[in-house]
Amino acid sequence: MIEYAPYVPEDFDEFWRETVTQAVAVPLDFRRSLSNDFDCPGFVVETFEFRGSEGRLLSGWIAYPPGARRLPAFLWLPPFGLESSLPNRYSTREGFVSLSFNFHGNSAFHQEKYAVGKGYFSDGAASPETWVFRRMFMDSVIAAKVLQAQLEVDEDRVGAMGMSQGGGMSIWLGAWSPIIKAVCADMPFLGGMDNVLRGKVYRYPLKELTDFADDVPLGEALLLNTVSYYDTINQATRCAKPTQVSLGLKDPAARPEQVRGIFEALPGTKALKAYDWGHDWHPEMIDNNRDWLMENLSSKSE
Repeated sequence: MIEYAPYVPEDFDEFWRETVTQAVAVPLDFRRSLSNDFDCPGFVVETFEFRGSEGRLLSGWIAYPPGARRLPAFLWLPPFGLESSLPNRYSTREGFVSLSFNFHGNSAFHQEKYAVGKGYFSDGAASPETWVFRRMFMDSVIAAKVLQAQLEVDEDRVGAMGMSQGGGMSIWLGAWSPIIKAVCADMPFLGGMDNVLRGKVYRYPLKELTDFADDVPLGEALLLNTVSYYDTINQATRCAKPTQVSLGLKDPAARPEQVRGIFEALPGTKALKAYDWGHDWHPEMIDNNRDWLMENLSSKSE
């Protein structure tokens, strides 16, 4: 039986401290539309723009109950893909402000289904410094700063939440961003990649990585080194914030044993939800995640 356990690189902490330092140093530069730009019952939804880690203009949305002031909030990180998450019952919660953005410079409500050949999983994968997820993580750190700065938000009660890619990156933020005080990670990606990538990978978009490894000299060694800095099992060892993780018992992408490995690596207050489900949203996530964030963010302002 394969063991999914941490395998943290020697300079892991140094790498991520420097990455966060660079992200935090980016000047806060954002603009909101000040209009209701999307029909989401119970919420005002404004579009916004902010400057990311490479000076690029990134777009997103913020959803808040009418008249909101100093409410708990969460950063909603999208699943893998070029499209934006839309404001809906999964990306908003009653009594919360939520903010989401497009990682790739597309518009706040951009829709584009994944197609082989248009993915980004292997972009810059030859080194930890150049892999696309470093830039995406830095932009998430900046987005958390943007969320914290809004009048509707209690700056001491900010969480992170997402599904798959978004779930994994929420754990990363819980590990490294002092703004993030609690995490909900549904079916988080990139767990135990040292084992996964040495085997046969059949499914895209993950297969983009093994395609990359097959096409460059020393590709597998380079890839395994890069991924070790981002593997959510390794990141989980540094995430001491209250974290709820979910797994799908029928999930072929973030397999149950991989997610359990991530959960076991978390050192702090934690909970595990198992759904008899595949790699997709489950209706019970709505209340389960709201309850977790409310419980673990409410005391922060007391």
